[in-house]
Amino acid sequence: MKCVAEIGLLIYPDCQLSAVYGMTDLFRIATEWTPEAERSYIRVTHWRRDPTEPRAPPVCSWDSHPNNDHKLDFVIVPPSIVMPEKMANLPDEAAWLSDRHGTGARVCSVCAGAFVLAESGLLQGRKITTHWAFADQLARRFPDIAVADQHMVLDDGDIITAGGILAWTDLGLTLVERLMGPSVMLATARFLLIDPPRNSQRPFAEFLPRFDHGDSSILRAQQSVHADPAGANGLTELSALAGLGERTFLRRFSAATGLKPTEYVQNARIAKARESLELTQDTVDQIAWDAGYEDTSAFRKVFKRLIGMTPNAYRLRFGVTA
Repeated sequence: MKCVAEIGLLIYPDCQLSAVYGMTDLFRIATEWTPEAERSYIRVTHWRRDPTEPRAPPVCSWDSHPNNDHKLDFVIVPPSIVMPEKMANLPDEAAWLSDRHGTGARVCSVCAGAFVLAESGLLQGRKITTHWAFADQLARRFPDIAVADQHMVLDDGDIITAGGILAWTDLGLTLVERLMGPSVMLATARFLLIDPPRNSQRPFAEFLPRFDHGDSSILRAQQSVHADPAGANGLTELSALAGLGERTFLRRFSAATGLKPTEYVQNARIAKARESLELTQDTVDQIAWDAGYEDTSAFRKVFKRLIGMTPNAYRLRFGVTA
């Protein structure tokens, strides 16, 4: 059989081992589904640093097709099972990633693995994705990176990043399609009973407003919006509540929350609508009205822009009522 690529999986402290072994199995299953006439395989290797040897690079700890010679075509940094603020700095792993990239390997990350990859300096000036809940933190810690968290998988050629903690399935299938073709990718997905690579994280993302900015005037306005998203939350009302002139309020609100007031109110209203779509059988018209939209067509447009699907499609996918 022909080896189409060697994919190295980096094992680091507190990484998600289920992703490491899940991708290992996924690539093996893909091999099983290659046509007999063109039998090929993906070589999978695991790499980890010996913690007893300071400043030592990761070494191969497992090999699906043992061979002394390694030529890594792809290196994947799996997710972390701890939050980014609890992840250890990994300078030796970061330097190893940079070296592998320098020898021609394409470097990938999944979810919070982007923080490890960012330490390498390879993401400077790049557009990448990570878990939607970690996007702001990654952007603040590494301001020279363009974080596009709406994507599930973002392929930038020599850098490929994936979003959610289970997006290793999306990344794995993306690589299978690239290396073995779409038919093998689809056969692998069918066998594993998983979806083909998804495009967007937006249907899964929650509105997580910032309240720790220290601006008490803006905080009053935010609290008013969340207490009654459907209420009178225009610029005039909110700036008066904050005790600020409209121009000052606009500037300070955007600085504190990262959003314009109209965008903030839209997100709060759509969050309320999503909960109703998930938990009730109310009509879309009623949900739109309860969320503060008199025009249902306007509600549908805002919902699709923010969530990436229509209200009815969202209910079909995420609704929990009979």
